[in-house]
Amino acid sequence: MSSPQVWFITGSSSGFGRNMTELVLEKGDIVIATLRKPEVLADLTAKYSSDKLLIVKLDVSKPEEVKVAFAEAVAKFGRIDVVYNNAGFGILAEVEGTPEEQARAMFDVNFFGAANVSKEAVRVFRDVNQPQGGRLLQMSSMAVYGNSPGIGYYGASKRAFEGLSEGLAAELDPEWNIKVTLIDSGGFSTKGLSNIFRVDPHPAYTKPTLASAVTRRYLATETFPPGRPTAAGAVKLVYRLAALEDPPLHFPLGKDTIGALKKNTAELLAGAEKFASWSENLPTE
Repeated sequence: MSSPQVWFITGSSSGFGRNMTELVLEKGDIVIATLRKPEVLADLTAKYSSDKLLIVKLDVSKPEEVKVAFAEAVAKFGRIDVVYNNAGFGILAEVEGTPEEQARAMFDVNFFGAANVSKEAVRVFRDVNQPQGGRLLQMSSMAVYGNSPGIGYYGASKRAFEGLSEGLAAELDPEWNIKVTLIDSGGFSTKGLSNIFRVDPHPAYTKPTLASAVTRRYLATETFPPGRPTAAGAVKLVYRLAALEDPPLHFPLGKDTIGALKKNTAELLAGAEKFASWSENLPTE
C-alpha cells in the first residue's frame, strides 16, 4: 500500500479549496488546509485527527505568512507532495471603473501571493522532499482566454500568473521531478461568487447591451445559474490529475473553458494568417 500523499491547499475556506480539502481527506491523504479564518473549518477539525489535518492561518498576500505556513507543514509531516495553489478573488468592474487600490489588493493575492506560494512549493519539493519531487497545481481561469468584459483586472491577474507559471515550469531542472499544471477553470456550482468584490457600473457603461452589462447580469447573484457542474465533481478530476506521471502544463477544466480555448485559438490563428505577410521582407541590419 502506498503512503498517504501530503497536500498543501490554499484558500480552503470555500469553493474549490473547501471541496478539495474534503476530497483529499476522504481519500485517506493528509491535508495542510490554509485560510485566513481557520474557525470556518471547525467541523473538519472535529472529524479528523491532527495527523490527518493541519489547519494553518494564512493570508497569501503576506510573504512571511507563506513561509511560516510551509515551515509548519514541513515540521509536522516532513514533506509536501502536492500544492494546490488556489487562493484568490475577483473584481466585478469595468476597467475604467476599477479602483486602483482594489486592483492592487487583488494582484497581491492572485499574482504575488500565488507566486510566493509557488516559490515555496518548489523549494520544498527540491530541497526538503526525499526523494525530490512534487506536484504544483496552479488554479487559474478561463478568463485567460480573453474577452473578459466586466472582469478585466481579474483576467489580467490570471494571465500574469499563467505567464509566471509557464516561465517557472520551463526553468525547473527535470531531475527535480517537479510538475507544474495550470488549471484553467470554467464556471462551476460553488459559492465562489461571494468572493467577488463588486463595484457599481462606470457611468459610461450603463447601456444594457454592452458586454460588461451582460456579465453583470450573469454574475448578479452569489452563485452561478442552475445547470452548472459542481465543484465537488471538478475536484475529483483535479485529484486524478495530480496522480499523473506526466501531467500537462495546461489543463482546461469544464466544457465552457474548452469552448473558450478553441474559439480563442481559432481567432489567434486567423489573425496570424491574415497579417502574416506584413512581417515578410522586413529590413534587416
